[in-house]
Amino acid sequence: MSVRPNVVILDYGSQYTQLIARRIRECHVYCEIHPCTLPLDRLKALQPHALVLSGGPQSVYQANAPRSDPGLLDLGLPVLGICYGEQLMAQQLGGKVEQSDHREYGPATLTVAEPVGIFSAFARGDELAVWMSHGDRLTALPPNFQRIGTSGNAPMAAIAWPEKKLYGIQFHPEVAHTPRGMVLLRSFLFEVGRLEPTWTPGSFVEQAVADIASRVGPDERVICALSGGVDSTVAAALCHRALGERLLCIFVDNGVLRAAERETVEHTLSRIFHLNLRVVDARRRFLEALRGVTDPEQKRKTIGRLFIEVFEEHSADVVNARYLVQGTLYPDVIESVSVRGPSAVIKSHHNVGGLPERMNLRLIEPLRELFKDEVRHAGEAMGLPHDVLWRHPFPGPGLAVRCLGEVTEARLETLRRADRVVDAEIRAAGLYESLWQSFAVLLPVRSVGVMGDDRTYEETCAVRAVVSTDGMTCDWARLPHDVLGRISSRIINEVKGINRVVYDVSSKPPSTIEWE
Repeated sequence: MSVRPNVVILDYGSQYTQLIARRIRECHVYCEIHPCTLPLDRLKALQPHALVLSGGPQSVYQANAPRSDPGLLDLGLPVLGICYGEQLMAQQLGGKVEQSDHREYGPATLTVAEPVGIFSAFARGDELAVWMSHGDRLTALPPNFQRIGTSGNAPMAAIAWPEKKLYGIQFHPEVAHTPRGMVLLRSFLFEVGRLEPTWTPGSFVEQAVADIASRVGPDERVICALSGGVDSTVAAALCHRALGERLLCIFVDNGVLRAAERETVEHTLSRIFHLNLRVVDARRRFLEALRGVTDPEQKRKTIGRLFIEVFEEHSADVVNARYLVQGTLYPDVIESVSVRGPSAVIKSHHNVGGLPERMNLRLIEPLRELFKDEVRHAGEAMGLPHDVLWRHPFPGPGLAVRCLGEVTEARLETLRRADRVVDAEIRAAGLYESLWQSFAVLLPVRSVGVMGDDRTYEETCAVRAVVSTDGMTCDWARLPHDVLGRISSRIINEVKGINRVVYDVSSKPPSTIEWE
């Protein structure tokens, strides 16, 4: 979309940078994250109304510490420096930063010294619970700055040059451990920056549809590789609203889908929302290619290669196809531009990465500015069903990476039946929407059991449930014991081939959400 950010966040490597963006978006203000090395002329071209300088793990006095062009502080824009951002701003304007005698990581109490600017919603002497994460501190103020907040270990925990709208804080307002942090951020955005809360799901949909309609020529066609997941469904709905019948959605049944996935997609998108949908039954072809394959990476590559082949074959007859729709989200974009560089490759990506080049198509990525929760809100604004928008994420290689060992029709059916039990019990307990994902995994591990008077020797089912905000990290969900008990009892009693159920209590990192 051709939207200019109202706020630009410069990233100095903080683990909380994405969270800053999420919090500002929650205030209905559009912001973008850019690396701190962004040249000044490119920053000016973005025409932001305010800047936020993120935290970072390094010390500003180190030779290799990340820095920005100090000229950004002379642009006349409101600036909020957070932790490292405060220290860098202070150092560049003549202040002094030194290693602290006592590092400060965790909860602290900040006392408001001057209720100005970002502290305008507070009174002098108010004490705020805040979250600190630093080993350095500001020991000399830059000229023209004043101290507006103090803590026991940081006498200049908050500083300001109100006339220039420059503010710096040593703590992190974006984390939940700073309970009134959102009050401070709103004061920066609306009192200091005089911004308007115009970034809403409805405004996004309106702008995205207009952009797609203006970009695609009147005789051009667009193809969408539809998975049935939240991202591809919302992306397809946006394009359909802009293009109508000129959008063709291709859904490939690869044989490793969830139970009734194909029927659900057909019913929802074709019959209810009238999307131009072509369903390709390639189950036999995929399962034949997966015969005997047990290595996780080989499974992913096999499925990815076959998907591209099948997709090419069934889109070759689309006249004037010029674009491919892809459900890229903002975390994917951020990962490629972060000051810390792209993340290490843990496993090959399952998306349609090879298609645009091979088919000479240009990409349309209408969701590349959104976080997952914003995608759901945009879907709601378009009237998409709640149960579709709040479905748990599903891996591109499907059940192939939840069916450890060889993937066969018999083992897939066993896994689907177990997965249906997990889904049903999680929903019945009212836990579904509080979880990021919950699912069953079939392990090629046999153990001895007793059913009636007979000895059994059958496979093991692992149950996985996690909580997360974006899937980049997660913690295992503390499911109630009675829910786990019902899941285990039902799977063992109802699913032939499984006689043992275990619960996965590992988080990401060090584990991944999927088992393969």
